[in-house]
Order: sequence, then structure tokens, then C-alpha cells
Amino acid sequence: MASIMLPFSVTGAAVALPQLSSSLHGSVADAQWTLNTFNITFAALPLAAGTLADRIGRRRILLISIVLVGVASALVAISPSMVLVNLARTVQGCGAAGVLASGAAILAHATSGRRRQIAFGILGTSFGTGLAIGPMVAGALTQTWGWRSVFVLVAALSVPAWVCTTRTPESSNADHPGLDWRGLLTFTSSLAVLSLAFVHAGTRGWTSSVAMAQFGIAGALLAWFVWLELRQGPRAMFDVRLFAQPTFVAVVCQPFTVTLGFVILLVYLPAYLQGAGGRSITASGLLLLPMTAPVLILPLIAAFIAARTSLRAVLTAASLLIAIGATLLTTLSDQSSWLLLAVPLLPFGIGVGLAFGVMDNAAVSTVAVANSGAAAGIFNTMRITGESIAVSAAGALLTTLTVQHLSADGIDASRNAGQAVQGHIDPAHRAALIDGVTHAFHTVGLCLAVLSTIGAVLTYIALSPSRFADCHADPTARRRTDVPEDRMR
Repeated sequence: MASIMLPFSVTGAAVALPQLSSSLHGSVADAQWTLNTFNITFAALPLAAGTLADRIGRRRILLISIVLVGVASALVAISPSMVLVNLARTVQGCGAAGVLASGAAILAHATSGRRRQIAFGILGTSFGTGLAIGPMVAGALTQTWGWRSVFVLVAALSVPAWVCTTRTPESSNADHPGLDWRGLLTFTSSLAVLSLAFVHAGTRGWTSSVAMAQFGIAGALLAWFVWLELRQGPRAMFDVRLFAQPTFVAVVCQPFTVTLGFVILLVYLPAYLQGAGGRSITASGLLLLPMTAPVLILPLIAAFIAARTSLRAVLTAASLLIAIGATLLTTLSDQSSWLLLAVPLLPFGIGVGLAFGVMDNAAVSTVAVANSGAAAGIFNTMRITGESIAVSAAGALLTTLTVQHLSADGIDASRNAGQAVQGHIDPAHRAALIDGVTHAFHTVGLCLAVLSTIGAVLTYIALSPSRFADCHADPTARRRTDVPEDRMR
């Protein structure tokens, strides 16, 4: 219940934003920050929330986080100004980060074996439901009852989620050495600055002085965080030495090979279908069904498949299917029928649906249950940061590729290309713009195919049975016991 709120808070707000901004007389910058404030806190805080959950109780953090999401949504719904909207959206992002990290940790602690796989399959289905039906539901609500009804729905969803959470068992890590405030602040700050850098890169250019400075600051903060954690020893917020394990790296980087392309197509393909294809908003949403429908159905099925095979098999197959779908995007055209669009979108959606059912389980399974909150925080930070990067980077790449295609046409290429990517085609240069943005999608598809293929190979190698078993070994066990090495094996 709680996880359904999160993707809907993103997609629903995006759909309601034009009416919201107009109703409250907000500027273009005000409207942009309605999305950015949520994304920054949502991307920066899962690790902090996971660490707090391990320390003071995972159920307690989940209850607090659900309240933050619900109350903040209600505040947005009754807000009389854009200032209050953006402040409430900041708080809502904090709560969403807590739900994401503590919820997965609770499932990891309360279940094991096949039951854990089924539980995480249901969790993946919940996320998929919010992503797939969010735009359609938000559009219907906005059109019927106005933009405030979108946030009222999120607030309403928080009530049964909170009631159910009160029935869950409490868990924490009694041996947790305490909060590593320096590590917490440096890591969260680095991600917050990185999020701001991508915001500015998308609006001012990748080589602008502001964006470059922020990228440099984010890199310095991240390096400082690693240095601090290596010096902290057992008091470290998270053992960064785990990144030396191929299994852990493969799992936490999985979102970059799975969700990147899904988010890009979910954001930019409807605009292409409306602008270049001349289709309505409703028709564009229906044309995406071959990609979004599997995300509703397959996560739970993926859990059963993983129970009978392995996480390795499911995640590798998912990346390969995404690679196939991305390669077939080279057949995309503005005149593509529903059937022709289904050719690339269906394998793409199947791959994403399968991965959604097992990714969270794989993330918390690479560490001891006592540190599952921090593991969930690391994984979800990578996932949300990857999605934020995907949206801004893909927009810049599509615009750049379209500009290159238009350079010989003697038009205001930069402005027209940017508008074309957002679905606004200048009638005076319609043919050239459609051709340019179509070729840009083809190139992006090939890039995604290469990335997903590399991800499939690395996942297959890293999640071999021997490596996956080794990831649960306690590196301090030899120092704490007298058990011989052969018996430990």
C-alpha cells in the first residue's frame, strides 16, 4: 500500500503540474521546482532512512514516513501558494525515501526463502502499478475534479498503509554502533548536490559553470564520504568495502541497466507520439500498454520463477529482454501502428516486469539481515538517482542528436529540437523535425541496448552460485570463533 504512493507521487504530480501552476499563478521556475524538490530529497535520503531504520526501528521509521507522505500530500491539496506546495513536496520526498528504505528492510526481516521472494514480488507489483496506471489515473482525476484531487488520493492511500504498518513486527539492529553523522551528512549532501547539478545541466547546459561546479562539489563530497567510512571501521554508516564484492556491485547497479530505459520511454515516448505522430493524450497512453502492462503482471510471477530457478537467471534474462526491445526501437517511426510499436515495447516491458519482482530481494540478500536497512537504502538511492539521471540525460541527448540532424536546414535548431523532444513540432519544419527526433530515438535505443547487454553479462558473471554464497560470509567470523576454516565452509 505504501509503495503504490511513491511512483504515483511522481507521475501524478507531473500530470497535474500544468493545471496546478496555472491555478496558483506560478512561474515556470516555480513549476519546475515542484518536481525537483521532491526528486532531490527522494534521491538523497534513502541511505539515511535505511540507517536510521536499522538503529531505532524499521517499523517506527515506516510509520513516521507514511505520515510525512500523507500529511505533505494533504498540505499540497489545500495549499494557496506555490511556496507552500514546494515546501510540502520537499517533506513528501523525505517521507518517500523513508518508505522505500524501511519497507524493504521490514520485508527482509519478516520473511525468508520462498516467502521472501513472493513478498518482494508483490512489492515489485505495487511499484509497477503506480508507474503504469499513475499517468492515466492522474489524468482522469485532473480532468474531472482538478489537480488537488491527485494529492487527495495520495493522502487517502496513506491511511490504510499506516493502519497495516501498525500490525507489522518491529525489528532493529541491537548491535548497531550508532549513527555516523559525518558519513550521513557527506553522503546525503553529495547526492543532493548531484541532483541539483543535473537540474542545472538540463536547463543551462552540461558545460555551464554552475553545473560543472556542482558536479565537482558532488564528486568531492562523495570522495570525502568514502574516506570517512574507511576510517570509521565498525561505526561506519555502511561498509563501503562491500563495493569490492562483485555480487554487491552487480545488484546495486542493476537499476541502471533495468529502469533507465523504462523511465526514458515512459517520459519521452508519449511526447513523441503526440508531437511527431499527431496522436491524442489518451491514444498515446494506450500505445504504451505493451510496455506498461507487463510491469503490472510479471513482478509476482518473477518471484515464483526465481524460487524455481535463481535470481541470477531472472535478472540476466530481464536485461537481455530489455536489450532486445531497445535494439528494436530502431524500427520506430511517427507512423508506427499499435502492432509495430508492440514489437520493441513488449520485450522491453517483460524485461522490466521480471526485474521489478526480484531486484529488491536481491539487494537485501547480499548482506546480513542486521544491515538490510542500509542495503535497501544504498540500492534505492542508486535506483532513484539513476532515474533522475536518466530523465535529464536522455532529454539532453535527444535534443543534441536532433540538433545535429537539423544543422544543415538553416533553422533555429536548438529551440526547435528542444520543443520537438517535448512534443511540440514547428509546422514550418515539421518533416525535418520529425526525421531528426526519430533518428535521435533510434540512437538512444542502441545506447540502451549496449548498456543492457553489458549489464546482462556482468550480472550473469557476478551472481554465480559461488559468488552469491560468499557474499553472506562474515569477514570477522574467523576472529570471533575458533571454528576451523574447512568446517566454516
